Amino acid sequence: MNVVEFMKNNDQVSKWLGIEVIEAKEGYVCTQMLVRKDMLNAAGVCHGGVIFSLSDYTFAVASNIYGNTALAISANINFANAAKQGDILIATAKELNRTKKIGIYSITVERKSDKKLIAFFNGEVYIKSERIVKA
Repeated sequence: MNVVEFMKNNDQVSKWLGIEVIEAKEGYVCTQMLVRKDMLNAAGVCHGGVIFSLSDYTFAVASNIYGNTALAISANINFANAAKQGDILIATAKELNRTKKIGIYSITVERKSDKKLIAFFNGEVYIKSERIVKA
């Protein structure tokens, strides 16, 4: 089983949110998610925690794609525009730097229909020697 299949089968939050991996390779991951009614906050727009979770899952796939367990040690998000029910959000992770023990990633979240920036997320991981997918 590869890392993407492992994450898809074992990450319960991403299953619940309906996040799909569109493309995954070393240094780059793209995911998408449909904003549902149960993801809206009291203002009627997509809850920031849902957008953070989409970003965080994309970050997790990107940082674990090499096979070694990578765990977040910091993450930050900036919200640029609101997402609404029915929007399809595209999250794209890019690896900025990776050493033996530390990885730095940027994730942009855009609305698919008009490419409008919804959020910008950056995160750092600690890379362990153990493999995420056990043989």
